[in-house]
Amino acid sequence: MEGLVSSGINTVRVFSITNHQSRFLPSSTLHLRNNSLCGFGIGVEKKNKQCSVVAASVGGSKVGHFENTLPSKEVLELWRNGDAVCFDVDSTVCLDEGIDELAEFCGAGKAVAEWTARAMGGSVPFEEALAARLSLFNPSLSQLQNFLEQKPPRLSPGIEELVQKLKANGIVVYLISGGFRQMINPVASILGIPQENIFANQLLFGSSGEFLGFDKNEPTSRSGGKAVAVQQIKKANGFKTLTMVGDGATDFEARKPGGADMFVCYAGVQLRESVAAKADWLVFNFKDLINSLG
Repeated sequence: MEGLVSSGINTVRVFSITNHQSRFLPSSTLHLRNNSLCGFGIGVEKKNKQCSVVAASVGGSKVGHFENTLPSKEVLELWRNGDAVCFDVDSTVCLDEGIDELAEFCGAGKAVAEWTARAMGGSVPFEEALAARLSLFNPSLSQLQNFLEQKPPRLSPGIEELVQKLKANGIVVYLISGGFRQMINPVASILGIPQENIFANQLLFGSSGEFLGFDKNEPTSRSGGKAVAVQQIKKANGFKTLTMVGDGATDFEARKPGGADMFVCYAGVQLRESVAAKADWLVFNFKDLINSLG
């Protein structure tokens, strides 16, 4: 969700060991040759017919060694036959971190991005970081409206096809975000996701359009909120199996008893090693998820 530089994680270029190239921003050209990866410090190891990916920064320093880029049979079964999938929005469904983009638009981008990095890396309680970030620029209603008009959402490659295929397979899709409904509604509209399937925060404004804060009653406004949202979704709908897809610590939190049954870490925009290592399945390209649905 946050920028890699501000979070202390080097930009990496990673390739999945499949027939297509995985995407990681910024893109670069590396090639698969004779079952080996050619590029800066990237290699493949085969262990018991499973492949692990060694990721490296542009400068060649290793930043990750992941063995969960190929799903187990159990993980595939959960993915293919689940009842619902909940997607994080910022840096997962969308390429950008919404609050950072809004702050940049309002002239406080750098300071807010630093807070975002701390929050999404799990080092600061989410509610504390959310309040602190908003207090740095106090967006007015008119600023928000101008932002929405001038900065339409940028969707991650493959997400529209993935959502369509999930729905075609009878799997219900939700958006669960620590971002704001006002900014997520246009995304949901593009993807054909109903408003009632959105769990997100709400910016509050006064009668003159002045910024008042955010609705603290929303579960996603605090740490652990995504887990609460997922638990509510499962209980209300009687879902037996639900997958959470996201890139940050708040997404991984949703995987707990009564919450998400599986966590897929999407690192096609941002890679957080500590989160990626804990995932049931690590993907760098939504094509991996699309193709696995059959």
